[in-house]
Amino acid sequence: MPEPRSWDGAAYDRLSTPMERLGREVMDRLELRGDETVIDAGCGSGRLTELLRERVPDGRVIGVDQSASMIDAARERLGPDVDLRVADLVRLDMGGDTADVVFSTATFHWIADHDALFASLHGALRAGGRLVAQCGGVGNIASVHAAANQAADEPQFRPHFEGWTGPWNFATPQETERRLADAGFAEAKCWLAERPVQPDDPREYLREINLGAHLERLPADLHDPYLDAVLAILGERPVIDYIRLNIDATAA
Repeated sequence: MPEPRSWDGAAYDRLSTPMERLGREVMDRLELRGDETVIDAGCGSGRLTELLRERVPDGRVIGVDQSASMIDAARERLGPDVDLRVADLVRLDMGGDTADVVFSTATFHWIADHDALFASLHGALRAGGRLVAQCGGVGNIASVHAAANQAADEPQFRPHFEGWTGPWNFATPQETERRLADAGFAEAKCWLAERPVQPDDPREYLREINLGAHLERLPADLHDPYLDAVLAILGERPVIDYIRLNIDATAA
């Protein structure tokens, strides 16, 4: 099982406007009365958690992320009174509570075992509760990964990447619907959508968002040369070819 990558929550918050924009699209699919309990699964630095709180003024939002740095950034944004938890979504323990909604964006593709993930999230939902999510799907950022692999084959980088396949799980809609059904979801609809992004600061965006797991393979003095090599292939103003896997499901 690959180790999860580490994150810099403050840097992510500074650079994640494109992620927030994609997440707002997912939130538009989310019908809420205003009194629900909502889990923001993979809440990151809390940008969307903040919006969810506005949507449930008489309810409750629980932000969950495996990264303590992300939770620190979310607490800086949201203040001390928000329920924020450092936790593994695959082993999510709600202490007997159940939620009406699990909302998630840009997270599930970082989790290797989707069978265990969906079983865990199903256990956190009440009967009839909803999972509304989006993550990287099959083909996600293919051009970025192709450039990253090409750069990794250069002699100075090659020893650090030998045998490494990365932590990503870019699934298809069909296999995701099957996994959701196996986990106990009675209804599940999944589909792909192209959502290209041209970041304002491509170098730092690649460093913190797309290629952080690659850079963790390298000593610090090779981080910038590796980014140079990737950008030489992609161009100085690359378009990040996001393909997002959308998930709407209802717990039995």
